[in-house]
Amino acid sequence: MKHYDFIVVGAGIFGVTAALALRQRKYMVGLLNPGDIPHPLAASTDISKAVRMEYGADLEYMDMVEEAIDGWQAWNEQFGDTLYHEAGFLMLCKHEADRQTFEWSSYRNLIRKGYRPEHLDDAAIRQRFPAFASGAYREAFFNPRAGFAESGRVVRTLLAYAAELGVDVHPRHTASRFECTGGRLTAVHTLEGGRFDTGQAVVCAGAYTPYLLPELKPFMKSTGHPVFHIKPRRPDLFTIPNLPVFAADISNTGWYGFPLHPREGVVKIANHGIGLEIDPDHDERVVTAADMRAFREFLRENMPALAEDPVVFTRRCLYSDTLDGHFWIDRHPEITGLTVAAGGSGHALKMAPALGDMIATVAEGGDHRWAARHRWRVLKPETRQVEEARYKKY
Repeated sequence: MKHYDFIVVGAGIFGVTAALALRQRKYMVGLLNPGDIPHPLAASTDISKAVRMEYGADLEYMDMVEEAIDGWQAWNEQFGDTLYHEAGFLMLCKHEADRQTFEWSSYRNLIRKGYRPEHLDDAAIRQRFPAFASGAYREAFFNPRAGFAESGRVVRTLLAYAAELGVDVHPRHTASRFECTGGRLTAVHTLEGGRFDTGQAVVCAGAYTPYLLPELKPFMKSTGHPVFHIKPRRPDLFTIPNLPVFAADISNTGWYGFPLHPREGVVKIANHGIGLEIDPDHDERVVTAADMRAFREFLRENMPALAEDPVVFTRRCLYSDTLDGHFWIDRHPEITGLTVAAGGSGHALKMAPALGDMIATVAEGGDHRWAARHRWRVLKPETRQVEEARYKKY
């Protein structure tokens, strides 16, 4: 049987970027994934994910996305396909923003980095972005250097490229245990009876990561968040530039959304909050009647032109949440050759062009300029999410 330098477990955005980066460093790489690739239930299997530098006071994440946007534009050019759409990002505020809010902190940091975001009052919001109800928002901030990535197509495109470079892709192989000799990894076993000889493995299993590695269960959980696709009767109101990617007073409501999708013809709106804790195997990932009522109320108050339009698809997107909201990218402290790259916490895909290099560097045992905050760490049960955009009503 073939021996791999690295086995990557999971072919979501962490796994496919890690496999690609490791192969570009000339390693023999095998990529395992349960079911087909992309897996229909993976967080990255979606029509769109926001790409924004706005992270409030968090300059490191801002820098990561700034570099990632350069990478998104390079991927568009490399693949001859618009995987990333630079539609801009609009932060809407229900009330005049306090100078310590997520929106104002993001605005100030964009200016400090040399960008020129716009500060809009109610009249300017109504004129520029007619999808929003008159008077619904007191002020807003618009940054044109942002947008969205067609995430499911991104994974498929990167997977094809990785295979072209020589990554061996093994769909329908569900990692079940790690074989070790003297504390060193020697093979990965799958439920389907596969055994993959390897000196190193990178676990990119998303919500399943703490089930493969139970020692992570105190620090990670799986949470589900409602997503809605709605078919507008007035598509002109929701096309770029009339509607960019938007955050609707997000840290106080959780609501955010996208312009009319260029392929699917729908407006996607979702909620980035605490969500419902979900067992990824046993709980249904469905949008509830209460979710739908909250969504319709949001539309009636803020986007009335959509309020009676048909919802054509829903899903409950599963996050792999760390308790503090930071990624978990580090070598295992007790098993030599085993690395974890998970804990996306609902905000990883925007950084895809920067993720692979960080994961590969850490897996090799090297230092990476952004790796320190994502190291193996002990979190207390009362630890709370730190991402400023995330709605934290418990």
